[in-house]
Amino acid sequence: MIKRADILGIPYLKKTTFTGSHEGMRFRFTLVKTEEEEYLEVSAWEAPYAFDFTPEEKKQSTKVAFSEEGICEGVDWLNEVWQKEPERWKKAKTNW
Repeated sequence: MIKRADILGIPYLKKTTFTGSHEGMRFRFTLVKTEEEEYLEVSAWEAPYAFDFTPEEKKQSTKVAFSEEGICEGVDWLNEVWQKEPERWKKAKTNW
């Protein structure tokens, strides 16, 4: 299970993207700024590939507020994604 303490905070996310992995599921938190809004995009995909080398159809993403609450919501979303298909993610862990 991914915990809030596993994800770096707002000051880090203001500067760069945070990536991590859990049991075959890779994930990232990235700040998106548009003229209308600022938010975190949280994405998940199967190991072993990096985000940029994974086809779009194999990625799942959600949009959350760029705030401490948004980070917590993103963590909860990632855990839900993993719990829906644990066998998929565990299998991806062996794709190296």
